[in-house]
Amino acid sequence: MADSTRFTVICPCCEATLGVDSQTGALISHEEKSKPLASFDEMVKGLDKQKQVREQIFAQELNSMKDRDRILEEKFQEAMKRAEKDKDKPYRNPLDFD
Repeated sequence: MADSTRFTVICPCCEATLGVDSQTGALISHEEKSKPLASFDEMVKGLDKQKQVREQIFAQELNSMKDRDRILEEKFQEAMKRAEKDKDKPYRNPLDFD
């Protein structure tokens, strides 16, 4: 006979089996769906795919670092122009505006 104070729910997202108390709604148990083991060839393909993704990310970061010096230099020059333009005004700390 089934326990009337507890019911079982299957998660639509991950297909895990959840045991829930009917009176409180508290989660009592959780069992993940067992995943079948992949073949060796599928695992190798997965590693190859991960390697390609890592190489793409590395290439993107390398390209962004090449332009980084130029961008920082441009920002610095722009800040120097603003500082020259505003050098007559005294510095006001934004935290002191209370």
